[in-house]
Amino acid sequence: MGKGKARMRLAAVMLAAMPTTLAFADEPLDAVLSCMRANVPQSVQIKEVELTAVDRVGSKRVLRGRLYGQREKEQLRTSLKIAAPPDLAGAAYLLREKGDGDEMYMYVPALQRVRRITGTGSDGSLWGTDLSYGDVKQINNAFSAGGGAVDGQGELDGRPVHLLTLVPDPAEDSRYASMKVWVDQQTCVSLRADFYEGSTVRKRWSADPASLARAGKHWYVGRATMSDLVEGTSTSLRVLGVSSDVDLAGRYFNPQTFYLGS
Repeated sequence: MGKGKARMRLAAVMLAAMPTTLAFADEPLDAVLSCMRANVPQSVQIKEVELTAVDRVGSKRVLRGRLYGQREKEQLRTSLKIAAPPDLAGAAYLLREKGDGDEMYMYVPALQRVRRITGTGSDGSLWGTDLSYGDVKQINNAFSAGGGAVDGQGELDGRPVHLLTLVPDPAEDSRYASMKVWVDQQTCVSLRADFYEGSTVRKRWSADPASLARAGKHWYVGRATMSDLVEGTSTSLRVLGVSSDVDLAGRYFNPQTFYLGS
């Protein structure tokens, strides 16, 4: 991929892995993004995840489910299935990265149907959390960029980081003008990301460096938070379990079958 169209997807959670070579302090943007891209394994990785959404008055709502992710011909495939609470059990979400933009699908149990999410709908709230449909990529340590630059190096919570500025690909139809991303130099995992609406930081993704862990050869973040700094709400993510390099059937990433089964 060319520098102007470098594309990077965070299936972070929410998926992260460390490649055999590490990014060094003088790496150009493409090298850092490639290192981050390698954090998503070629084979499938499953995570038991817990999302705790806190509204502006402090009320909490906890969701639990599984996240499935893989790279297929260097493009991300991610599905998220909800098991609890009871009123959301069976709900499912699918993201398929494509060269001309993302495909997003939602299964609504009450309607027993799949609907396609298009255009500005990708900015909608995912089951009442601070994650939008498009933000699921951040869970997977995968960001999209139509352009950007490495602004330099710094330190975050005692860890050396690359400082990136990314501009969303026009094909994403993103609400954000730009993103500032702090990428851990050792693991190539994003530890923080600020999402700008104009000159205002609207949302912030913050990962807890102390929760970095490894499943096999893959690194992942065990705890992170997406905060809406304008609305005063937040959603924390906790990884309860990981199974990496698991061979799953293609139905988990098929728009017609992704919501079936566990």
